[in-house]
Amino acid sequence: MNRVLLAGLLIFALLAAGLAALDGRFLLLLIPLLIYVGAALLRMPEEIAVRAYRDVRPLAAQEGECITVGLHLVNTGPETALLEVRDALPERLRVLAGETEQLVALPAGAATHLEYVVEAPRGSYEFQSVLVAVSETLGLFRRAARLPAYGGFSIMPRAPRLRSLEIRPRRTLGFAGPIPSRQSGVGVDFFGVREYQPGDPLRRVNWRAMARRPDRPYTTEFEQERTADVGLILDVRRQSVFEMEGISLLEYGVQATAALAESLLRDGHRVGLLLYGRGIEWVFPGYGRVQREHILRALANAGPGDSQVFASLDFFPARLFPPRSQLIFISPLQSDDLGMLFRLRAHGYAVLVVSPDPVAFEVAHLPADPLLPVAIRLAQLERRLLLQQLRQGGIAVADWQVQRSLDESLHATVARAVRGGPWVGRAP
Repeated sequence: MNRVLLAGLLIFALLAAGLAALDGRFLLLLIPLLIYVGAALLRMPEEIAVRAYRDVRPLAAQEGECITVGLHLVNTGPETALLEVRDALPERLRVLAGETEQLVALPAGAATHLEYVVEAPRGSYEFQSVLVAVSETLGLFRRAARLPAYGGFSIMPRAPRLRSLEIRPRRTLGFAGPIPSRQSGVGVDFFGVREYQPGDPLRRVNWRAMARRPDRPYTTEFEQERTADVGLILDVRRQSVFEMEGISLLEYGVQATAALAESLLRDGHRVGLLLYGRGIEWVFPGYGRVQREHILRALANAGPGDSQVFASLDFFPARLFPPRSQLIFISPLQSDDLGMLFRLRAHGYAVLVVSPDPVAFEVAHLPADPLLPVAIRLAQLERRLLLQQLRQGGIAVADWQVQRSLDESLHATVARAVRGGPWVGRAP
């Protein structure tokens, strides 16, 4: 029972007994209780003189990695405080070790430390406050408040490692990279032979050609390799998000986008990201490790979008991407998406579609049913027709069964395209 309630009941009982019996000795018994309650009131602090600091490490981690949260509290008041601490955790956090609550008597100027380890799914998490209750030493009265204790961390998507992706957009940049540019310059692959010019390195002299034409020296030329602009478009429209038994197909799309970003940035390309479905969520194109962090942080917060404006691809902001660059669209695909994809192709973009298969994804989680094989067959035929129309329109499509390796599906698709697929454009 609460101490204040117990003391109040005793005072009321003794007062009632004294009045009923008209005996002053009952009233004398009230004096210790009144002194006890009065002393507690006098010792009760007017405000909570406690400061809270939070330490979160690391500030960014991948899915499955642990985060350590430290909470430091300092008693800035003149007297000992009996503290009851309870940390306010963001949703979806799971505590693996340590305690999020503590009861401690903290002398004036002293500090206490509370630490615990958590695990969380992909996303960004913010700590805002900690709930602190202060009691006087007699423990009768309690004052509670939420103290600001800010901190946060991000859980990045885990990206499977991909081999270098052999893309061939129609426009390349002026920096050295892995894409053959159909021009002579610095490279490793043979491009052609031309007449020797003063200043050419002697190691490039083609002695075999000179053996045929001794009167004219010749120089070997190599094909210049360059980087390109690549736009990653992740489909987060609500109708494209399939979820079965708590597992979302969007998570596979996020992982595929993260893997593509890492592979393309590693090859030196300039990569941008658009999350299509919740509005214009755009990561401006960039290079290197800093751009990788920007893209992963955007993917960490990717979720289903309910925007009616972006429910279809009709309002796709193509102007965000440089003309004749490479676009990679990560989506399970809707039947009305084909028109915009064909228009992008007609405007000179090299389009590659990475499509996690929603049919195979749902089949793996459906219960047995006599009519299930027929339904599966119809859904597979509809999807096969959709992908065939894209390929006939010059768009390379990686039909990704999420139970299989993304790397294998991608490179099988790109290999077919490079052997003569119409999606491969010539760089100037």
